[in-house]
Amino acid sequence: MNRAFAMARMAAGRTSPNPVVGAVVVRAGRIIGEGYHRGAGQAHAEIEALGAVGDRAKGATIYVTLEPCCRFGRTPPCTDALIEAGVSEVVYSVRDPNPNIDGRGHARLTAAGIRVRAGICSREGGALIRPFSKYSTQGLPFVTAKFAMSLDGKIATRTGHSRWISSPESRRYAHELRNLSDAIVVGAGTVVIDDPRLTTRIEDLEVRHPLRIVVDSRGRAPVEAQIFSADLPGKTALATTEKAPPNHCDKLESRGVEIWRLATDLNGQVDLRSLLERVALEEMLTVLVEGGSGLLGSFFECELVDQALVSVAPKVIGGVDALSPVGGLGIAVMGEATEFSETSIEVLGGDVWIRADKPRRAVHDSTETAEGK
Repeated sequence: MNRAFAMARMAAGRTSPNPVVGAVVVRAGRIIGEGYHRGAGQAHAEIEALGAVGDRAKGATIYVTLEPCCRFGRTPPCTDALIEAGVSEVVYSVRDPNPNIDGRGHARLTAAGIRVRAGICSREGGALIRPFSKYSTQGLPFVTAKFAMSLDGKIATRTGHSRWISSPESRRYAHELRNLSDAIVVGAGTVVIDDPRLTTRIEDLEVRHPLRIVVDSRGRAPVEAQIFSADLPGKTALATTEKAPPNHCDKLESRGVEIWRLATDLNGQVDLRSLLERVALEEMLTVLVEGGSGLLGSFFECELVDQALVSVAPKVIGGVDALSPVGGLGIAVMGEATEFSETSIEVLGGDVWIRADKPRRAVHDSTETAEGK
């Protein structure tokens, strides 16, 4: 199964709206064929693996990271192909969370007389398809909040200067994250202050430039900003409201920028859930939110963050007026803080990267007082 996981990861960030899936065919304890799903509309992992072995699949065991599908979508059902190939056993890691599958593939194979084993390395398998699981069950993309800060929790000096907090190694990793993401989101303030391009700058023949989304409720970001240039690779969208001046939107459209007019929240800003629903309509599974602090604060306050990736640089910036990475109103008492149940740490170029997963909102006991703690 570990080899199947490795095969699946070869298409990381390239299969939306489908999950990444890997498969290997085994006979007499040896791998005789393998495959992975390369993208929507292309052969599923099982079909690739079966194609690699031909008639040798008869009586063999196939290991798959996800329950085989049993319905026609962009491609025919994998269960039918497995039955026709004559495999004797199917071993898969996790059930397909798609309500149209969810155990039906397993049942179809069993009914055909094929031995089926499920739940092998289910923790790893579940982690592999987390974006797809959320998309399938909630109709929303998986959201990662990514930011870099100093040891004292600052993202810029009191004058607003922020380049560079992170090491070159961390900056390269940030571009690798973009290469794996469907969309990248920033606020209008970031565009005004930093004038970023938000392209993916790594040496890769198959480099990916995610959809760049600027959240700008009133049309503050200048038309001349680099992110709106027609010369940039990839596409850019403006997530805005009816408050944005029509002539501003017309100018951006003439540059090839997509205009998304979305619902507003109680503060008259772009409703972030509506934004994510629009991203899901574009069949995108992953969103990388890079700032600024106000936008990150809104995502956390709306409880829309699934994962946080934080780079902590060994620097102290100081200053009461220096920005912190997550702005907004913030919580009133510590019991209301967003907590993450799983964390991992990695060091890159002297920076400490913290990956925080599975957020949960703590329930605050209003009777708690400072004296009672």
